[in-house]
Amino acid sequence: MATSKLKLHGFNNLTKTLSFTIYDICYAQTPEDQQAYVQYINEEYDAERLTQILGDVVDIIGANILNIARQDYDPQGASVTMLISEQPVTPTDSQIEESPGPLPDTVVAHLDKSHITVHTYPEIHPDDGIATFRVDIDVSTCGVISPLKALNYLIHQFDSDIVTVDYRIRGFTRDVEGMKHFIDHEINSIQNYLSDDTRAAYQMTDVNVYQENLFHTKMLLKDFALENYLFGDATRNLSPPQRQQVEARLRHEMLEIFYARNMSG
Repeated sequence: MATSKLKLHGFNNLTKTLSFTIYDICYAQTPEDQQAYVQYINEEYDAERLTQILGDVVDIIGANILNIARQDYDPQGASVTMLISEQPVTPTDSQIEESPGPLPDTVVAHLDKSHITVHTYPEIHPDDGIATFRVDIDVSTCGVISPLKALNYLIHQFDSDIVTVDYRIRGFTRDVEGMKHFIDHEINSIQNYLSDDTRAAYQMTDVNVYQENLFHTKMLLKDFALENYLFGDATRNLSPPQRQQVEARLRHEMLEIFYARNMSG
C-alpha cells in the first residue's frame, strides 16, 4: 500500500532488523552417512555460497556492499558478515592508491551503520541419527531501505522446515518539525510480507508487541514426505516399520523446535 513519505530532518535514524533462525531436518542412519551429511552441508553452504546469498539480499533491498568478512570452520559451519550502505560509496583517488583492495575503515564507517550476517550450525543427535541444520541470519538496515524485501528470498534459499522470524524497529527519527517517529511504515504482522506460496506452505503463528514495534512469526512446513528427509543408506534400506519410526522421530524433532521445548514421546 502506497503511503506518503515522511519529510525528515537529516538522516533516517531508524534501525530495522530482520532476524531469521531457519532449521532443516534430516535423518542419516549410519555414522558414515552422518559424517557425509555434515560434509555435504559444509560444501553446500560454505562461506562462498553464503556470500553469494547475502550478495543477492543486498541487491534485493537496494543496498551497496562496503566490506565482507567470511570464514569456514573446522569441523563444521561457516559465517559471513557484510557491512552495507544505502548509497554507493566512491573512494577518493588517494584512498584508491592507499587501498587497492577493500575500502579503508574510515570509509566503511558510513552513515548507514547497516549489516547482514549469517552463521550455520550443522549438528546430529548422538543416538538416533536425526540431523538438524540451523542457519541464523540478521539483516539490519538504517535509512529508507527495508530488510523485509528479502524475506521470501531467504526462506526459499534453504530447505526451511521451521522458520522463526523477528522484526524490530529501534531508535527514532525526526521530521522537519522536530517530532519523533519510532516507525516509518505500516505493519501489523510479518506475514503481510510473505508471498502467497510461502503462506500456503507453512503453519504460522504470531507473537507481536505492537506498542514496542516488535514482531515475531513462527513457521512450520505443512507437507511431510519422508523421502525428502532421508540421507544416504536410509533412502534405500529402511523397512516399513523403520520408516514409521524415523518419520515419528523427525516429526517429534520438528515439533520440539517449533514449540521451543522438550516434548515426551
